[in-house]
Amino acid sequence: MNNDQLAHQTLSDQAGITEPPILDIPGFRTDADTLPAMRPRSLEETGLSELYVADLISKHLFERGVLDLGEVTRCTALSGGIIEQVLAFLREQSRAEVRGATQSGLLRFALTERGRAAALEALGRDGYVGPAPVPLSQYTSLVAHQTMSARGLDREQVRLAFEDVAIRPEVLDQLGPAMHSGRSIFIYGDAGTGKTFIARKLARLMSGEVLVPYAVLVADKAVRLFDAGAHEPVSGTLPETSLFLDQGHDPRYVLCKRPVVIVGGELTMDMLEVQYDTATRIHHAPAQWRANNGMLIIDDLGRQRMRPDELFNRWIVPMEESQDFLSLRSGQHFQVPFDVALVFSSNRHPLELADPAFLRRIGYKIRFEALTADEYRGIWRQECNRQGFAPDPGLVEFMLHELHGGLNVPLLPCHPRDLIGLAMDYLNYMGQQTLTREALTMAWQNYFVDAGIAGKERES
Repeated sequence: MNNDQLAHQTLSDQAGITEPPILDIPGFRTDADTLPAMRPRSLEETGLSELYVADLISKHLFERGVLDLGEVTRCTALSGGIIEQVLAFLREQSRAEVRGATQSGLLRFALTERGRAAALEALGRDGYVGPAPVPLSQYTSLVAHQTMSARGLDREQVRLAFEDVAIRPEVLDQLGPAMHSGRSIFIYGDAGTGKTFIARKLARLMSGEVLVPYAVLVADKAVRLFDAGAHEPVSGTLPETSLFLDQGHDPRYVLCKRPVVIVGGELTMDMLEVQYDTATRIHHAPAQWRANNGMLIIDDLGRQRMRPDELFNRWIVPMEESQDFLSLRSGQHFQVPFDVALVFSSNRHPLELADPAFLRRIGYKIRFEALTADEYRGIWRQECNRQGFAPDPGLVEFMLHELHGGLNVPLLPCHPRDLIGLAMDYLNYMGQQTLTREALTMAWQNYFVDAGIAGKERES
């Protein structure tokens, strides 16, 4: 059989396999009318033009040389029927040709010289090579479907989520309504009072999974959105790769836990805009876009390279309109949904950073303070258990009354972990196993620059 005859075979004839069942993902309904991001069964349903998909396939072939039909479907995350249609278009345009078949009967394709030239031109316009992007309009609809505001919280859920964390009930009863409402939160207090730790734990309150596209198509440019650093895929929910990618969920999306993106003192205004890599010619989504349907924590507020009021002003429109306005390198402006639980965390008082007009836009201002003695004892016990030894009540009282109390050092949530950790370093060095006053005193002296003036750290 020659290449032309091979090219007229249908995908099912070549593969000799049956269609897999529709995928059932927890948290999503499986009827065709309500299931979000159903796998497209036609090119029209992808929202992409034939020419765009042709260029994307060409870029894959340019990078990898020869691919069979199954490999093209997996590279592009599009169904075999769609790929067959576009490959036929490429052959009609003399941009691709058949290079025989695999042992299983799948056709193998490669670019012609004309196709290589067209692929290079496509790469010059947009360097993205990966799963087919989803149009911005489809992405916008999906974000609305997955919005966090549709999921409420009650007090019992919040307390269960924090049952292993030492935190005051009154503070928890501030954080719970804040997360329930979806309003932005400003957490402030002295360094070491546990602001960042608790902010990260708030992610426990974001139930359910979300679909995140590998990339979003904006004005014929793919903006890479999926980020392994921000998006944690849910294992065991996606089917094995198949030539029949027209069943279940659209594989252009990854099922993930709700994202938590954290930025700190390294944050610049430029990082809040679409990034363009001149070497790869790929656009990358900014931090707040990657955090959609999840949480964005801006830590160490006031330590960034821009004035706090500049940073706050950047958030006024997204906070009020639930839309963020961005632009591509070409200058093309567009808007994306802003469905983000925005959390600010700072060692400074809010009034030192923002004027009252802006602070009114932040629904919740929650102060974190030093611990009570009982709270300190609770964290001490947790840390001892985590380190694998039984807590000695005499040692924690020694810390409370002779060290903290004697030197007027405030009780901070970070102290038990840090001091026990330093004491264990000393014990391991000395070949000892039991936590002692001597080891804790050594840790204290190493931890504070001057143990005699350690109480002044709170003021600094």
